[in-house]
Amino acid sequence: MALLTTNDLTIRFGGHVAVNAVSCAFQPGTLTAIVGPNGAGKTTYFNLISGQLKASSGTVTLDGRDLTALSTAARTRAGLGRAFQLTNLFPHLSVQENVRVAVQATRKGAHRHGLNLWSIWSDHAALGARANEILESVALIDKAHSDVASLSHGDQRKLEVAMLMALESQVFMFDEPTAGMSAEEMPAVLNLIRRLRQDKTKTILLVEHKMDVVRELADRIIVLHNGTLVADGEPAEVIASPIVQQAYLGIASPEVAAMA
Repeated sequence: MALLTTNDLTIRFGGHVAVNAVSCAFQPGTLTAIVGPNGAGKTTYFNLISGQLKASSGTVTLDGRDLTALSTAARTRAGLGRAFQLTNLFPHLSVQENVRVAVQATRKGAHRHGLNLWSIWSDHAALGARANEILESVALIDKAHSDVASLSHGDQRKLEVAMLMALESQVFMFDEPTAGMSAEEMPAVLNLIRRLRQDKTKTILLVEHKMDVVRELADRIIVLHNGTLVADGEPAEVIASPIVQQAYLGIASPEVAAMA
């Protein structure tokens, strides 16, 4: 069964339809790349799924639960994890403190027995240990006590992934994860996404302009054009389709002209 679905998801800004009745199902254990030219509606579609924007119509469902009326925070608690083009971190806290905050958010019932010194110390130690375990997995343990503001852009992106892991997200949503990175920084973040992809209980969505990255990572590609879903399938098939050829290579075709 699909873990995440959108059904006729639509948003209008005045007379402009930015996302037009997009229905899609995303399976556990798959990485789906969402591609299309600038203005195609990719990030808007992401914003509708994660709750940054309210849909004009349609639904978002996670593991059978309708999330459409929920806030962004509630969707995060339900298991939707979103990483942004611009990192969304606490810059004046340490790397470990950022992850510890995310770990703590998943620990329901903390201090339920009262605020005695033992429970506070025990919880603090457990949160720190879990944060360090996650930092080890993303190769940031050596920077655990560094301020986030001092990290390179690539390390900040790795920290964002660590926080999504700490939140125990079922769905990982990456919006241009390599944007603004140097050639030296990109491999570490891409390797981290490859590792996440090995967990067959998770679903990964990726908005990415670099087709070499898409070709390597994606199990499936969907294409948005003027807010409409126009292609959906295996990478080789979709990359060879007329709409992608037009969007990325400038090769005109009658099919593309008909969509314009």
